[in-house]
Amino acid sequence: MLPTVLAVRAANRIAPKSYQLDFDNLAGGELRRAPDGWHAIVPLGGTKHRLWLGELPASGYAVVVDLPLDADFELRLGAARRFWLALQRRALGEPPLALPALKRRRLILALRAVDGWQEGNSYRQIAQGLFGSHRIAERAWKTDDLRSRTIRLVKLGQRLMRLRWRALLDKRRGRDDK
Repeated sequence: MLPTVLAVRAANRIAPKSYQLDFDNLAGGELRRAPDGWHAIVPLGGTKHRLWLGELPASGYAVVVDLPLDADFELRLGAARRFWLALQRRALGEPPLALPALKRRRLILALRAVDGWQEGNSYRQIAQGLFGSHRIAERAWKTDDLRSRTIRLVKLGQRLMRLRWRALLDKRRGRDDK
C-alpha cells in the first residue's frame, strides 16, 4: 500500500461532530469495495485523502489511523497530520511527497543540463543555457565555480537517468546528492 494511503479503522466510541465521517454519503468522494477491504477517497480541506478500511465503521463512530513503525512512517505521519488538519478545517501545509523548492530547482537544472550534454554541447554552452551568457567569465573558465556546478549538474542528471529518477526523488532513502 502506498505510504500516503492511510489505514483507518473504527474506534470504540462516538466521534465529536467535527470528526464524524459518513462513508455511506461521501460528498464528492468515492468509496469502493475491493478484495482487501474498502478504499475511500475523501475530499477535505481542498485535497483528496486516500483511506483504506478493513471494515466500514458505523455512522458517527470515531476512526483511528494505524501508523506502522516502518520505513514509510514519516510519510504516513505527514499524510495523517494533513487528514487531521483537514478535519479541523485548518491549513494543511505541504503535501507529504512535495519536494522543497531548492531541491526541485536543482533537479530541473540537472535534467536540463543532461539534455544539453546529450546533444553534444560543451560545459560552457550548457552553463550559458542554464545561467545566462552574462554570468560566464570570458577568462578563467577552468576555475569558474559555474563550470564546477555545471559538471555536478550533468553528473546528477546522468545519475537520475541511470537510477531511474524516481529512486532519487524517494524521500525514504535520505539521499542528499551534491
